[in-house]
Amino acid sequence: MPCGFYAGSFDPPTLGHRDIMARGLALFDRLVVGVGVHPSKAPLFTAEERAEMLRDELSSLGVGERGTVVFFDGLTVDAARAHDASFMLRGVRDAADLGYETQLFGMNRAMAPDIDTVFLAATPGFAHITATLVRQIAQLGGDVSPFVSPYVLGRILEKTGRPAGGRNPAPNAR
Repeated sequence: MPCGFYAGSFDPPTLGHRDIMARGLALFDRLVVGVGVHPSKAPLFTAEERAEMLRDELSSLGVGERGTVVFFDGLTVDAARAHDASFMLRGVRDAADLGYETQLFGMNRAMAPDIDTVFLAATPGFAHITATLVRQIAQLGGDVSPFVSPYVLGRILEKTGRPAGGRNPAPNAR
C-alpha cells in the first residue's frame, strides 16, 4: 500500500494545501500530513491548532483513516520514513517553487534513496495562494475568505480578532 507524506508548516492551511491533499489521496492509499514544528519560527497558529485545522480539512474530504496528521521537528525524509511513506508529496505553484523543490528532491534522494518525491502542479485557481500572504492579509484586516475553507477562516478571525468582512473600520474623523 503506497503511502505519501505531505509536509509543511500549514500556517494556516489554505485551499491550495487542501487541493494537494485531495489529489494526493487519489494517488496514495494513505496520506500522512506532517506539520513541521520549528522553534525558530513564530507561527500565527500553534502546531496543535494547525493540526486541528488539517484534521478538519481531511475529514471534510471524507477520507476516514486514509488521512492522518502528525508532527515532526527534524528532517522531512526521517519523518516520512518513520511513518512508512514511500513517497513525499510536494505542491509546486510556479517556476521558483520548482527550482527550490528540485533542489530539495536531490538532497532528500541522496539521504533517502528509498523514498521518492511526487510533484503536483498547483491547480490554476490556487497557484497564487501562499500561507504567508494569507497570514499577512489577515493580520492587516484583509478578507482571506477566497483563500481558505470556512472552518479555517473562522479560526483566523478568532486568532486575529478581525471582523469577518475584512478591512478594519475607518478611524473616526474629527
